[in-house]
This record gives sequence, C-alpha cells and structure tokens, in this order.
Amino acid sequence: MKVENGVKVSLDYEGKFENGEIFDSSSSGSPLEFVVGSGQVIPGFDNSVLGMEEGEEKEFKIEPKDAYGEINEELKKEVPRSALPQDKVPEVGMTLVMNAPNGQQIPARVAEVTDKNVTIDLNHPLAGKKLIFKIKVIGVHESPADEIEEEVEEKMEEEIKEEVSEIVEGEEKVENESNEKDE
Repeated sequence: MKVENGVKVSLDYEGKFENGEIFDSSSSGSPLEFVVGSGQVIPGFDNSVLGMEEGEEKEFKIEPKDAYGEINEELKKEVPRSALPQDKVPEVGMTLVMNAPNGQQIPARVAEVTDKNVTIDLNHPLAGKKLIFKIKVIGVHESPADEIEEEVEEKMEEEIKEEVSEIVEGEEKVENESNEKDE
C-alpha cells in the first residue's frame, strides 16, 4: 500500500541540521506514527512521505517555510530581569516557560541578557532552519476513519442479521401457533 493522504504511517526517522548535528530521532523510542495530510507533522514532512511504500527509505531536506517557518523578529521581546523568576539566573540559550492569558504554556528561549533586561525569543527553536530527515517507512495502515467506517459497517451487518433472525424466528413462531390452531 502506498502512502497517500488519509493513511496512517509508522516510520523510523532521524532529523539533523545542515551541519550534521542530530536534533531528533526515533532510535531511542517508538516509531513516529501519524495520519498523512492531517496536519500532525510539519507540511514538508507530510509531503515528503507521499508515494512511499512500506520498507522504503528516503532522505530529504525541508526548507524553513515548509517546516517551522522563518524567524519572526516580532516574536523577540525585551523584558526587565525583575519580571523573571528570581530563583534562576537567566542565561543565553535557557528555556523559560511562560503562561499565556488562556493558560497555555509557551516555551521561550533566552536570546540575550543584560544587567537590566532579558530578550526572550518566542520563535519555535527550529524556526529559520533547514532540516534534513532520513526516514524508513515501517508500516502503512488504513486511516482511522476507514477503520471506524469498517467497524460501523460490521456492527450494522451484525445488528441487521440479528434483527432478520428475530423476524424469521417470530414468523416461524406465528406460523407454528397458526398451525397448532388449525389442528
């Protein structure tokens, strides 16, 4: 079965930067599973698996626009050091967790530190980077929607068979009662 939009794939992968540094891999855990075309992974990754088959391997490069986007300078904010938790000394590269008004937690990377201010960067850590992935498709499965549809059809068939069986049994019972009255 070929990989197409709507199917579920399982794959092993290794993600690295252009300098060869590995930033993520499935080797230390379970394979990556997602429904192709559902938006569960970055667009460039989604598009790159289309047409592949189980067992096939591939290496591809994803430009920032098809990954985590370009760096947005408006997402870099200077805040007073006093606004940060006082229990940690801010350092460049450190990740802080900020609470949005809706309660969602947002990671923010410390980009610059001065005596009075800290510049935080709310861009995704992989924004602006070209990403290189090496993948191997280890499974291609029907989409969950297809699986649910099949389960519903099977259940409906079972229920219809039961209803038909009950009707037939009911007709036989009526026929037997009618024959008993005739005797």
